[in-house]
Amino acid sequence: MQKKLYLVSIPIGNKDDFSFRALEILNNSDFIICEEFKPARRFLSSYKIEKELFSLNEHNENEAAPEIIKKSKDGEKAALISDAGTPLFSDPGHYLVDLCIASGIEVVPVPGANSLLPALVGSGLDFEKFYYYGWLSPKKEIRRQELNHLKKKKDLIVLMETPYRLQKILADTSNTFGGKTKAVLAYKLTMPEEKFYRGSLETIAKEADKKKLKGEFVLLIDNRN
Repeated sequence: MQKKLYLVSIPIGNKDDFSFRALEILNNSDFIICEEFKPARRFLSSYKIEKELFSLNEHNENEAAPEIIKKSKDGEKAALISDAGTPLFSDPGHYLVDLCIASGIEVVPVPGANSLLPALVGSGLDFEKFYYYGWLSPKKEIRRQELNHLKKKKDLIVLMETPYRLQKILADTSNTFGGKTKAVLAYKLTMPEEKFYRGSLETIAKEADKKKLKGEFVLLIDNRN
């Protein structure tokens, strides 16, 4: 039987966004690879899935990946999940996938929840073409350089960040792109508090400050004009 590594997408907020196929694969896996044990156990316990867990994150991937390859070659079925959403998408796992391909282990993505597509389709913007940049640097000077570089791109620009940096990113992007630049903040997607804030960067920043917003988000900046 050909050995496989399944990349299983899990919900980003609403646990009902979990496919029957993904559930079946996790139930049939011999072990599950996760970023951190605590969120993985919390998620898996809600579906009564009890499997051996193997941690793989940005700090240990180079050391952990070869051991996972060995377990897979020994015939154990492996599935990789992230803390939320689609594995490898702004998450560790790239080195593991490279090793799998080099070792003749088939890589099988299992589609599911992610924040990018819901943000785009719910934005009301024309997103036939867009530029995904993802996460900015947490370091102020590097982040400023990144934003100045992005300002030169006449595209719909997609950014992601951690909840506690939401208001800071809105202020930084407003200063760089100009407060009147059209934007959409997709906030807490799939959760009960989900909301799309549409308008200029300046007005969205003021709204976020007024409401003390703090949660997962995707920021779309329309820099095409």
